[in-house]
Amino acid sequence: MKITYYGHASLGIKVGGKHILVDPFISANPLAEHVDISTLKADYILLTHAHGDHILDVETIAKRTNAVIVSNAEIAGYYAAKGFQAHPMNHGGSWTFDFGKVKYVNAIHSSSFPDGTSGGNPGGFVIEGEHKNIYIAGDTALTMDMKLIPMRTKLDLAILPIGDNFTMDVEDAILASDFVQCDKVLGYHYDTFGYIEIDHKTAIQQFFDKGKDLMLLKIGESIEL
Repeated sequence: MKITYYGHASLGIKVGGKHILVDPFISANPLAEHVDISTLKADYILLTHAHGDHILDVETIAKRTNAVIVSNAEIAGYYAAKGFQAHPMNHGGSWTFDFGKVKYVNAIHSSSFPDGTSGGNPGGFVIEGEHKNIYIAGDTALTMDMKLIPMRTKLDLAILPIGDNFTMDVEDAILASDFVQCDKVLGYHYDTFGYIEIDHKTAIQQFFDKGKDLMLLKIGESIEL
């Protein structure tokens, strides 16, 4: 499983021979100006919620790649009505795709499209594929629901927001990693706006002091599990 960070909360995942994009907000992110979305491959686009900083490039990429948009029922329906392929899910539900199993799990946040349309309730994803399991938290506060995840799935990586203000901060993300029983963490949703700028060295040290590994990838950088 190869995971590429495209800035903010945007990820690329290659697993089972398939290409997945998560929450593509790239073209308007000045920190990701070197990323050309016209070159990105996508068989699936996973959306945690409907905010503009998570869906900006969905339609452009989906038109070119014919990717299947996977999200909650409201978001999937929104795009299906526009003629896109979509797979609707809801909290607690899972589906086995051709790259692995996906479960849509709880998140505490808000979710509405830029045009005011309801985006349903926000969520995160647990992906089980190629003998590696990851948790993508989406935008969320710390929640006790995270403790349910390791009761079903042993994680190899937790992808957690750490920027504060709109989501968890670093200290809450450390607690979240305890809740999901995963000490290997990829941080995201930070530095894009002034509200969510962080001190990288301090954040990494805070995780290290708790016996955990926080990875802060450069935009365009990848890791393999």
